[in-house]
Amino acid sequence: MWKDSVLDEIYRIREEYAQSFNYDLQAICDHLRKKQAESGRQIISEPFKPRKQPNKTR
Repeated sequence: MWKDSVLDEIYRIREEYAQSFNYDLQAICDHLRKKQAESGRQIISEPFKPRKQPNKTR
């Protein structure tokens, strides 16, 4: 099987990062939100686009 060293490194870093927060998703999200707020960059979210509803025929 072919191994991609870049992906292996990404997986390793992701695992180490999650482990540093004891795999607590809430703690990870809190940390990322704090880093985002401290960055001083404006965050632009894409506007919500509702799904198109199929036409109802009678």
